[in-house]
Amino acid sequence: MREVQADVTPVPWFEDRESGIRLYQGDALALLSRAKPELFDLIFADPPYFLSDGGVTCHAGKMVVVDKGAWDTSRDIAAVHDFNLAWLKECKRVLKPHGTIFVSGTYHNIYSVGFAMQQLGFVILNDIAWFKVNPPPNLSCRYFTHATETILWAKKGKRARHYFNYEAMKALPDPAPGKQMLSLWRIPPPKPWEKRYGKHPTQKPEELLERIILAASRRGDLILDPFIGSGTTAVVAARLGRRCVGFELESSYLEVAVKRVKDELSAAKKRQLVLEMGTE
Repeated sequence: MREVQADVTPVPWFEDRESGIRLYQGDALALLSRAKPELFDLIFADPPYFLSDGGVTCHAGKMVVVDKGAWDTSRDIAAVHDFNLAWLKECKRVLKPHGTIFVSGTYHNIYSVGFAMQQLGFVILNDIAWFKVNPPPNLSCRYFTHATETILWAKKGKRARHYFNYEAMKALPDPAPGKQMLSLWRIPPPKPWEKRYGKHPTQKPEELLERIILAASRRGDLILDPFIGSGTTAVVAARLGRRCVGFELESSYLEVAVKRVKDELSAAKKRQLVLEMGTE
């Protein structure tokens, strides 16, 4: 196990210097606290939802327990909010003056995240509703089927001049090419091939991260994902020519992330080779 110790410089679990992809194993707060200030151009975070309390949900037509691991164990409201304040405070410290942050979550946690952002002086630019298109059914039949997650997009303060690639967003087919993109995003859950090496219980689709990274960063920018899970942010960053740093507590998820990133880096080299051959 290569967990970070307090008295030594963190050693990446995985590093590809050419692409600028680095993955670290360890607690997100501990690693964030040791990062240099104003380092990152963009942050994407999908923090724990704290749902693991013995409940059940529907997956592939079957009832399954929702316990995801110790990292997601249910906490009281005050403890959840203290956690959100702590990691968001560190994210603000390590974000460049004109950088932005996206945070994804469900109603279990996202309202605390939004309030914490406001307390810390972030300025929320958008609350995006990610419509999952084909969500799992509601087993109890006593309330509406959960079909969305909220993604908050914020900048560091009122004077920050955030970057937004308006033309790239306008060119995408949602809602239609040439039309302004709405804050309602129709993106299906991760496809089966995105889970070929194993799945993370809250894994985000690559299409979602592609949209976020294209919207709010430039080629060569440095992206942080403090809860990177199975590596989707790093995979998409490598595909789009961005550098990426990711933190993850569980080694099993990091192993999946490394395999996915290596696949993407190999595919990128093949694409580059084809381009070079075509210009000869």
